[in-house]
Amino acid sequence: MRLIFLLSLAASLAVAASPDPVKLDTGLIAGAAGATPEMHIYRGIPYAAPPVGNLRWRAPQPPARWEGVRKAEQFGPVCTQTNPQSREDCLYLNVWTAAKPGEKLPVMLWIYGGGYSQGSGSQPDYDGEALARKGAVVVTFNYRLGALGFFAHPELTQESGGKGAANFGLLDAIAALQWIQRNIAAFGGDTGRVTIFGESAGSGMVSNLMASPLAKGLFHRAIGESGGWNTSSIGKLRTLAMAEQAGVKFAEGLGVKSLAALRAEPAAAMVTGGRGGGPVVDGWSIPQDPGVTFAEGKQNDVPVLVGSNRDESFGGHPATVEEFVERARNQYGPLADTFLQLYPAASVEQAQDSAFIAGRDEMAWLMRNWARSAQSTGKSRSWVYFFTKQPPVLPNATGPLTPNKFGTATHTSEVVYVFQNLRAPRAWTDSDRRVSDAMSTYWVNFAAGGDPNGKGLPEWPPFDAVKNPGALVLGDKIENGSVLNPRQIAFFQAYYDSLFAKK
Repeated sequence: MRLIFLLSLAASLAVAASPDPVKLDTGLIAGAAGATPEMHIYRGIPYAAPPVGNLRWRAPQPPARWEGVRKAEQFGPVCTQTNPQSREDCLYLNVWTAAKPGEKLPVMLWIYGGGYSQGSGSQPDYDGEALARKGAVVVTFNYRLGALGFFAHPELTQESGGKGAANFGLLDAIAALQWIQRNIAAFGGDTGRVTIFGESAGSGMVSNLMASPLAKGLFHRAIGESGGWNTSSIGKLRTLAMAEQAGVKFAEGLGVKSLAALRAEPAAAMVTGGRGGGPVVDGWSIPQDPGVTFAEGKQNDVPVLVGSNRDESFGGHPATVEEFVERARNQYGPLADTFLQLYPAASVEQAQDSAFIAGRDEMAWLMRNWARSAQSTGKSRSWVYFFTKQPPVLPNATGPLTPNKFGTATHTSEVVYVFQNLRAPRAWTDSDRRVSDAMSTYWVNFAAGGDPNGKGLPEWPPFDAVKNPGALVLGDKIENGSVLNPRQIAFFQAYYDSLFAKK
């Protein structure tokens, strides 16, 4: 009996270590098992050709086919950024799946943040195993960043034949979605239930994909965390002409004049020479400002789930009262007096607090506006959240998760809760784990059926600007609550409308 048991154990371990090869349109791949035998992980799958040489600043091209079985056990290189290990050959994706034979699970494509200049799909916080265990096929990928991902130049525009040329990172996301349509069924994924979700700049990418006709039909739900089409503030995207001017200056800074010479520059020069500014209205991949697209009901019409965090910190840190007031008057013009009534600055400390609170409220309004705008066709519903759970402080923390005087529910802090990646050395509590379990379940429910609600969860009513203008508060207690008061909503709406008023 002992021998039979050992042989059975050895056989099960062998199966866990060596999942059967998966057939893609480019060849066979072999992945690795996760923490449990049914979890299969495939890393470093090429979804497009390396965008190097003459393919720099071109739309992603199909990946090459290969013979035999390609190992997909290691993450691919991250896209060119300040990370010394980054490379221009970086268009790879990763898949986590526990689908049983014959299953068709919802698919969730994660788009990372990082200001369009940093990040990758292989960051530990984005490990998809726990989320996949809840019943989804989870995909992460790399997209081009900085001056390699979002770059315009008059010669590029001419070369593109009038189709626009600037949003290469966005085109990478579209190529990843096309790869999903061709291949995800082999992993147990349902091509008719694809959700795009992202945070910060990744959330900005989600909203811009909703505004892109090139992405039509490639996804069916959208989740945005702390970022809209203009990322962190109310405003318009850059025009192609603006981006072209910036591209010419970028080339001049490198001491080159032609597009050919720019393509011959080393990838490292693209980092040291400057950074891209994110998506651009290029007239093709993004035909017009997304604010107009949503207002006209021309977006890719899908349900959305969006929200922000209580301690977002995008308001700046004015050194003086005068600086705060001057900035308000320059930005808001005739609406500045209203702004200063809502966010007073009688002292430097109050000015700094008001700057923080105004930045947090602006982000909350941005996400609310996205939810409202997504309902412009009258067909799709929206859900809004407000994350207030304070994660434990990381020892010697620096950067976005450094606690501020308002708390630790800062920018990016919700991500590990969504992915259920609550790991050491943080001193996570049962309360943290309960919130994480609820959030990940809401997210997967939404991916599965277009509605986050489900058994055992507090009810989350859809957003309605009149009947339910608040949000689901995700904190120590999960409940519906108010985020912005009517005066704040009216102010930000008036400012937004002033930017899009027809001249």
